[in-house]
Amino acid sequence: MITPFDLANETGYRAWRDARLAAYPRSVDDLIVPLTDPRHLTPDEIDALESRCARANMAIYSAPHLPAADKSIPKQLGQQLGLVRLEGNYLADEDGLSSITPAGAAGSARGDFIPYTHKPINWHTDGYYNALDRRILGMTLHCAQDAESGGENALLDHEIAYIQLRDANPDYVAALMRPDAMTIPARMDEDNVARPEQGGPVFAVDPEQGFLTMRYTARTRSIVWKDDAITQAAVQALADILAGSEYILTARLAPGMGLVCNNVLHTRSAFSDSPEHRRLLYRGRYYDRLNFTARAA
Repeated sequence: MITPFDLANETGYRAWRDARLAAYPRSVDDLIVPLTDPRHLTPDEIDALESRCARANMAIYSAPHLPAADKSIPKQLGQQLGLVRLEGNYLADEDGLSSITPAGAAGSARGDFIPYTHKPINWHTDGYYNALDRRILGMTLHCAQDAESGGENALLDHEIAYIQLRDANPDYVAALMRPDAMTIPARMDEDNVARPEQGGPVFAVDPEQGFLTMRYTARTRSIVWKDDAITQAAVQALADILAGSEYILTARLAPGMGLVCNNVLHTRSAFSDSPEHRRLLYRGRYYDRLNFTARAA
């Protein structure tokens, strides 16, 4: 399958690149789609979500008039958009969604992991440590309660990051498509290996459907990059892009708002909360990409 991501396909890449950059939203407001009831989408609402995702691989929905803490909202919304195969990691709730909220004291199962603290989270795609046959392709993030202050998410379509890196130097993309570009060491716990070592590329093209995927983390600990000059230069160039890309969008989700995406790059700023504003988001990680072919009834 010939795709724009084939480094030998310069003509196809240029046409795709120019169209993607021209269509990309320059304000986060361009991503927002008001929904009457996310659990029962209308054809027009599906079209609106699809148009945003076609431009940016993501959309933000807004339904502040409904009970924001209702977990059926993101679950049923995702199902209507083709997100069915939910990853139930061991920190997730029984329904497979993860309740992302500060866990309290470190040393608890969740408190040892940064998402369950007030701390910032640097650039990443979800599930970057997963095996390649368990790639996280789609993600939802639903706000049940925002923080007292902070907790913004910076967002960048991974295809835009690819474009900016390839424009800087196609050899950087080639280096990050190697199967040994990025390795996550094994994670150990009291029972020895909790997660085995996982290597793989940063960028990969699905062999059947031809879409681009990305596994990435900006963390500097518990990660091993291929130790050659071109990979090291590519990692630095990508970090520079993420530090100042003009295409980065920033959102602060309010109760009843949520993100649906094809696992785009994202961050979270540090935040503070109170008993009245204890930040709570429901996160869903899926082995599926968004699929808009199934229409609402």
